[in-house]
Amino acid sequence: MPEREESATSESRQRSITRRNFILGVIAGGAAVGAASYRILAPGGRSRSSAGERLITLNVNGQSRRVETMRQETLAWTLRYKLGLTGTKLGCDRAECGACTVLIDDVPHYSCSVLTNTVRGKRVTTIEGLAAADGTLHPVQKAVVDEQGFQCAFCMSGFVMSAVGFLKKNPNPTRAEMAHGISGNLCRCQDYAKILDAMMRGAEYMRKV
Repeated sequence: MPEREESATSESRQRSITRRNFILGVIAGGAAVGAASYRILAPGGRSRSSAGERLITLNVNGQSRRVETMRQETLAWTLRYKLGLTGTKLGCDRAECGACTVLIDDVPHYSCSVLTNTVRGKRVTTIEGLAAADGTLHPVQKAVVDEQGFQCAFCMSGFVMSAVGFLKKNPNPTRAEMAHGISGNLCRCQDYAKILDAMMRGAEYMRKV
């Protein structure tokens, strides 16, 4: 084989090996990063934060809940998929429909647009936290049942939480005031008249408590 051809073959083989090593290096690096994302136990069995997560304590429905969260993780995601509180619905996931509404220090918020790590030290209430310990429904929940105010009910928990938050500030609203108070929530079934009837009945029940 001519010297020039041998040199070209050797150079081609060297490039191939280098490319192969590079690919293997990338794969190995990805595996290392993936492994680092799992929770690691420190000496003594204490949980040590992983690469992208931190362990925080939240006050949810009157209980302290320890949970590992990402910096960019939303409260809606944490409530549903890490704490199992699926009454908080994810609809638009961009702060437009109100299905994910929860109370933070008694004020309604779209939980899909609130970062979990910003609510440390605050009181978070979801639809699961409204009923009494003995199972007695909150007055607004009872009103929804009595009035049968929803069709598919996907948006129900968001409306209920908005109404409860609004009634804490205005316990005796007019129908127009109530409509304005829950106007940040949308209903796919567009059954707004019955929803408003239920919320007004809820306000009546709350005044009797």
